Amino acid sequence: MNKGTLLYSGKAKSVYATDAADQLWIEFRDDTSAFNGQKLEKLARKGEVNNRFNSQIMTWLAEAGIRTHFIRQISPIDALVHKLTMIPVECVVRNCAAGSLVKRLGLEEGLELNPPVFELFLKNDALGDPMINEDHAIRFGWASEDQLHTMKAQSLRVNEILKGRFAAAGMILVDFKLEFGLYQGELLLGDEFSPDGCRVWDAQTRKKLDKDRFRQGLGDVVESYVEIAQRLGITL
Repeated sequence: MNKGTLLYSGKAKSVYATDAADQLWIEFRDDTSAFNGQKLEKLARKGEVNNRFNSQIMTWLAEAGIRTHFIRQISPIDALVHKLTMIPVECVVRNCAAGSLVKRLGLEEGLELNPPVFELFLKNDALGDPMINEDHAIRFGWASEDQLHTMKAQSLRVNEILKGRFAAAGMILVDFKLEFGLYQGELLLGDEFSPDGCRVWDAQTRKKLDKDRFRQGLGDVVESYVEIAQRLGITL
């Protein structure tokens, strides 16, 4: 498989065409951003760590019956995926109160949410990825009722699969974001699952091990990503 022309360059990944019309080449870069691109920095090894982390998570999910766009890892920073028509709706699953949920509702950070809270956000950087509901998504044509039902079911299933793995490794999977898209008419999990898109705390100390270390200027960002991976048994 050969890497073709650059199709899109996002905040932390670049997307290239390949020899196959229905496959894409994804490059995980060291770029790190927060607050819709207002805070930017390059962190050595981050692309490599996220690529390997995502490859293993996607493999575990596939083994558990979740259909994803992931095909295989190509190199330390590159992966091959199916080309999806992305649905512009982000799915967020929250096991504990953190981030925007705390700010919006005045909740205590760390409050356990059982059952988990499921939320939808419109994927639109210019608008700050606003929170939406199912009526918005359906009324404005961002997703169908059936798609939303499947996206919610799959998101909660992903939570069931991964929450236990993190707990067994002494960590709390606080929350995470998922994106979905269509491939040959079938809804697949797309984008990535890495510490860039989830919150992870040490179960005993509540030490933050995820991208909040970058957002909040706590330091040791990549080192913490590596710690999460190693505790999960992911080889880097």
